[in-house]
Amino acid sequence: MSTVRDDLERRLALIEEPASRHVFTKLYPEAARAAADAADARREAGLSLGALDGTIVSIKDLFDVQGEATTAGSSLRRKADAALRDAPVVARLRRAGAVIVGKTNMSEFAFSGLGLNPHWGHPGNAADPSLVPGGSSSGAGVSAALGTSDIAIGTDTGGSVRIPAALNGVVGFKPTARRVPLAGAFPLSPSLDSIGPLARSVEACAAADAVMAGEDVRPLAAAPLRDLRIGVPRGLLFTETDPAVAQAFEAALSSLSAAGARIGDTPFDDLLGRMAEATAAGPIAAVEAAEIHADWLDAEEAAFDPRVHARISRGRTVTAAAYIRMMRTRAALIEAGDERLAPLDVLALPATAIPAPAIAAVERDDAAFARLNLLMLRNTMVGNLFDLTGISLPIPGRGKPVGLMLLARHGQDRRLLEIAAGVEAALRG
Repeated sequence: MSTVRDDLERRLALIEEPASRHVFTKLYPEAARAAADAADARREAGLSLGALDGTIVSIKDLFDVQGEATTAGSSLRRKADAALRDAPVVARLRRAGAVIVGKTNMSEFAFSGLGLNPHWGHPGNAADPSLVPGGSSSGAGVSAALGTSDIAIGTDTGGSVRIPAALNGVVGFKPTARRVPLAGAFPLSPSLDSIGPLARSVEACAAADAVMAGEDVRPLAAAPLRDLRIGVPRGLLFTETDPAVAQAFEAALSSLSAAGARIGDTPFDDLLGRMAEATAAGPIAAVEAAEIHADWLDAEEAAFDPRVHARISRGRTVTAAAYIRMMRTRAALIEAGDERLAPLDVLALPATAIPAPAIAAVERDDAAFARLNLLMLRNTMVGNLFDLTGISLPIPGRGKPVGLMLLARHGQDRRLLEIAAGVEAALRG
């Protein structure tokens, strides 16, 4: 019978393959071997720490690990003070028996939906290494898809779990904000940040989410799709959608309809317009990031990815009064959005309007990068701005990977995972 140690050694060998180039920023081979041996010893004794015992897990390069600097995908963080303790989510994963194999690459300071990193190198998409991996949890998406980890832990501030999941053909779950403790995770935007898993199944994501949230892991029962109420927010979120993405999305809806789901259009453009008006002075993420980076934004400018520096700097132009008003309006819109979703079980839309573009198309072209980055983030960021829980599921097909995104009301995380398990089964046929 294969052991956890055998499984780990196979993954470590895979990480050395060309497809995994730039996917990891740090490996923990000896610590992982010790954890794998401990899991095997428990298994031999008939003991188990639960669903994640012996599971190979990777963590995004912004989580604190005791004794080392947390670089958050940036070269200027290499000289940061060493973390005094593991981030709570890392500690919880270890206590659950997870074998943490390493830290995965990311967009610098988690501020891009495309996943490029000039400091650590660009991970190639798992389906085609010439394509972008999606960001900001770029290495996490590729690792989960290639199988170098069973579960990859990322963060999601505007889509940074769901985008790489969609572009690499895996499942990515964004919980309600503050469900999982953010302590020990280098922040981008504390009002929008959330921590979530990427994996090859909804069930694996549900188990990781429960452990990170400090809950008992319970078996996930797939929700029946008959009479499931699915709203489709056609309008602004469907403009500029790639034909292949649109075709895959409509095929997915047809599968769900055939399974008995009740699908109808749900107006959402009015709320999107009001949110855009409220944040017209500058994106919330940029405003909050400008405060986080204030002490070194000028002094260390040369060390930044210029595109990241420019996006963070934009937040410095927003006054305190404008920011407070923005957040007050957002709070009201969160409640309005919750009310709009009350008659539904989920909203459904493409996770990203476009499939993964070529790295070469955006690597040196600032205009193309800016345009495609905004388009990549457009649909997923709705979940963060309106404080929803969301998930991206791979839509089976022969072309580039495409994700189906489901969004549910805040706090309905378990219900969304149950629905997603039912949808996953229907899509797989």
